Amino acid sequence: MEPIRRGDSDDLFEAVVSQDGVMRWLATGRADSRSAAEVMCEGHVAHWTRHGYGDFAVRDAATHGFLGRVGLRNRAQHGVDLGFALHPRAQGRGVAGEAGRACLDLAFRHLSLPAVFAFVLPDNAASIAVLRRLGAKADGTVQSSGLHCLRYRFDPAATADTADTAAMVTAEHVVDDGCAGLQLVHATGPGSAEDGAALRHGRPDPFGVNGLGLVWADKQHTLTAVSEGRPVASAGWLLRDMAFDGLPRRAAGLGGVLVHPAHRGRGIGRTVISVAVEHARAAGAETMILLCRPDLVPFYTQLGWSRLSVPITFRQPDGARTSPLTSMIYDLAGLPDPTISVDLRGLPF
Repeated sequence: MEPIRRGDSDDLFEAVVSQDGVMRWLATGRADSRSAAEVMCEGHVAHWTRHGYGDFAVRDAATHGFLGRVGLRNRAQHGVDLGFALHPRAQGRGVAGEAGRACLDLAFRHLSLPAVFAFVLPDNAASIAVLRRLGAKADGTVQSSGLHCLRYRFDPAATADTADTAAMVTAEHVVDDGCAGLQLVHATGPGSAEDGAALRHGRPDPFGVNGLGLVWADKQHTLTAVSEGRPVASAGWLLRDMAFDGLPRRAAGLGGVLVHPAHRGRGIGRTVISVAVEHARAAGAETMILLCRPDLVPFYTQLGWSRLSVPITFRQPDGARTSPLTSMIYDLAGLPDPTISVDLRGLPF
């Protein structure tokens, strides 16, 4: 298993996109062209760049022949889902189960995701059987890619009980440079002072906000990326009932996003943010919001966040104040962006 690359488009066409028996269970419902396979490959590559995880090319260990793709897909409205599409010659051999276990191991043991879902057409009995063997539980129905699908859910504890420790396959490639051994650790609270000092690396104002003279809220949750026993990145968040255009909304405030200078440019920060969003979703957040410097807007825009142009107010010891920072929003529940104002109903984060 290795991340799908642009050069895999011909293999993807031959094994998946040209196969009616495979494509009938996917969004398009029918075989397609080589150009469609190229577009699909571009989408997979873009997903890896944006999230630091994604779909893998699955190859035969003996022949290195391309068998199909299996991986984790982040859907903005649904969360992270496990999906697979294998050539008919690879079906019935346990490939989907083995590769699926590797992806779940990546999701829960390395990324610390709170949950993984799967969306399957009701008549796809073979895929449903694989999902159940992997430990998935039925979780209602959902509209996915315009199709009425059954939803299944994987939870870390239940999935661990089905893990095949003898499986000779791994999926530890989490960021673009293959940072071996990267581990994301979720903890309640604002995180340790020692980790924070290590990530600041002697910088007195790594976030560029000290001059604003603001009092900040403590984070309720922290996600720390660790490599070789040392913290290399972190992000924190809190959940709160906020007011969007005067109406209450359960929202998560993201803050404290920090990457050690020696580990920048490797996609680690993107992965940490992506996983933090999924934790907020699992905790019931309908929207995620952050405050940042204007120069960071392009970075968050690439990750699917939108810039808000409405005034943002928050609390300070001396009363309410309008935010001097740029605000960004990430929708989790299909709700409209505010058009008048947002009140964070507490300290900024």
